[in-house]
Amino acid sequence: MKLNSLLIISLVLLSACATIPPKNVQNVCQIFREKDDWYQATLAASRRWGVPVAVQMSIIFQESSFIADAEPPRPTLLGFIPWFRSSSAYGYPQAQDGTWSDYQRQTGKRWADREDFADSCDFVAWYCAISNRKLGIPYTDAQNLYLAYHEGHSGYSRQQYKNKRWLLNAAQKVHQRAWQYDAQLAACRQELDSEN
Repeated sequence: MKLNSLLIISLVLLSACATIPPKNVQNVCQIFREKDDWYQATLAASRRWGVPVAVQMSIIFQESSFIADAEPPRPTLLGFIPWFRSSSAYGYPQAQDGTWSDYQRQTGKRWADREDFADSCDFVAWYCAISNRKLGIPYTDAQNLYLAYHEGHSGYSRQQYKNKRWLLNAAQKVHQRAWQYDAQLAACRQELDSEN
């Protein structure tokens, strides 16, 4: 009986620690008011790598909808047997294991965690900075930064995305959302800066 009670209490406490996505993901000012440490995380990544806050936020929203432990859906075998995921993508940035390991090694952030928002912002900005350096994509070009983020640098160079209508649509959404987030930030940046 005591073991069952301890197990239940542990599960309740663990679920309370889970990060809940922001209530209104369409308004970056409201996101940062609700999650005030997120603004500082995006600013730090922007200062370090040069990638605008709005671009980081738009890519993370597209990848995970701000869900800390997001994973690709698990397919089923015969319609009901859970099968292996097709990708190791995980967390806020939906970074795959190999790319995440490269990030940890190259930045010296051995303990970085894909469920940590600050680490995820730094990862997205790091990857976009490499896209800028290798592919010449401007930091403000959210659409092409997202295509390179999704397809990888060599996939982007080979223009693998050209026949993927769904991906081109997603990249367009990332572009539009980054523009929207940037306009919203212009209206609340002074307030956010004074609070942090």
